[in-house]
Amino acid sequence: MSFPRSSGVLLHPTSLPGPYGIGDFGAEAYRFVDFLHSAGQRLWQVLPLNPTGYADSPFQCFSASAGNPMLISLERLADQKILSKEDLRTLPMFPAERVDYGAAIQFKRPLLQKAAANFFANAAGEDRSQFDQFCQANADWLDDFALFMSVKEAHDLVAWPFWPADIGRREAKAVESWSKKLASQIDAQKFFQFEFFQQWQDLRAYGRERVIRIIGDIPIYVAHDSADVWSNRQFFLLDDHGRPQKIAGVPPDYFSATGQLWGNPIYNWPLLKQTGYKWWVERIRAALRLYDFVRIDHFRGFEAFWEVPGGDLTAERGQWVKGPGRKLFAALRQELGDLPIIAENLGVITPEVEAIRHEFGFPGMAILQFAFGNDPQAPTFKPHNYVRDLVAYTGTHDNDTVVGWWSSGGGDSTRTPEDIEKEHSYARAYLGFKDDPIHWVLIRGIQRSVANTAIQPMQDILGLGSEARMNLPGTSSGNWKWRMKEGAATPELATRLKEMATIYDR
Repeated sequence: MSFPRSSGVLLHPTSLPGPYGIGDFGAEAYRFVDFLHSAGQRLWQVLPLNPTGYADSPFQCFSASAGNPMLISLERLADQKILSKEDLRTLPMFPAERVDYGAAIQFKRPLLQKAAANFFANAAGEDRSQFDQFCQANADWLDDFALFMSVKEAHDLVAWPFWPADIGRREAKAVESWSKKLASQIDAQKFFQFEFFQQWQDLRAYGRERVIRIIGDIPIYVAHDSADVWSNRQFFLLDDHGRPQKIAGVPPDYFSATGQLWGNPIYNWPLLKQTGYKWWVERIRAALRLYDFVRIDHFRGFEAFWEVPGGDLTAERGQWVKGPGRKLFAALRQELGDLPIIAENLGVITPEVEAIRHEFGFPGMAILQFAFGNDPQAPTFKPHNYVRDLVAYTGTHDNDTVVGWWSSGGGDSTRTPEDIEKEHSYARAYLGFKDDPIHWVLIRGIQRSVANTAIQPMQDILGLGSEARMNLPGTSSGNWKWRMKEGAATPELATRLKEMATIYDR
């Protein structure tokens, strides 16, 4: 698919400012869309919007189809009179520049439950009809997800293999029994999803009026502790107790000398093939209901994936195993038509991976931070080697910020002091600058390139250091917490971005 020349900003909604402990789809989200519009940006890239599980990671979610209820705006619920203004009057003292997930959930969850109770007590006519239509239209994933979350909460949030064996195996009698026992909780879960999708689509419509399109993100794998795996065990390599026989990760790389062990179960690709990849068709269909474009994380895993024995503590003993390759995307294109997919082709990329990407017209990625050092992909990350069919980034959610990368002594990487000195010297010579702010130097570097799409994280636009980093790969705590200060997206920043967008025809 051909992407028009444009630029945009990477900012996950949890990073928006606001008084309720976590960014949401409320007033600050609309202000951010206005900022993008005034800045001449045409794309807003977000991380997965699904309900987060382990370590609050948007890449380890309880469902690949459901939305994260923590993104629901309480103020909009009050505007609908599902909550009262009094409900929102007394707020905890939340930190302004990071998400305290525990405190935010503790505050917000009871109010969402109250909103659900009020809705079912008072909703009638059009409101109730819209809810019923939503449930019917999304029953293929919503029924399983609502039951999964309700049973999970009834068992103190433990992972589904540790539930009673009958419901863990989804035996028909157990499903029927728990569905009756937890009927009100299941209805509440469905209400959360109804509100999430209604608020998100309203926000998307506001963006479309201002020529803003959404780039979404889906990880190649789903979390083991998810409704997806619980309700589709046959499509994953699990033992009789529901534990992964093989788990996903990547081999040793720039970020870690022992590789990254993600822990997600590996797909049963032969069985998925027999079904015509229907599970994947529905997953992409669901993503395209949320987003205009979809970035697929770890795209190379479709050609060959790193498979680690279940129970290993590092990814070192893994091996490369062939994936479904082009056959999966042929099936997706046959069912869904032209696929607006961005392929995350970072890391160990083979000619076979690139052949699949080119056959289906998926733009790849280039990270300008990696262009000047010893990364094996450094040559392709240099702007003079860019092609038009490319999405260029200063950095991604997995990188340090540009300022942090430039000023750190190696940070998360395996770079030596000598490597860093050479990297800085080469970057100065290549980009032709001396004392200019490094974040604006790199932003200009991708903006003026031939790449059709240029994306900069909001942290880089603000010139923030490592304290604003979103994720450190290979670590399981302290991530996904950064929040933007209220008022940080200033008119002056918008003017500077718009000038670049105008100069470089974006």
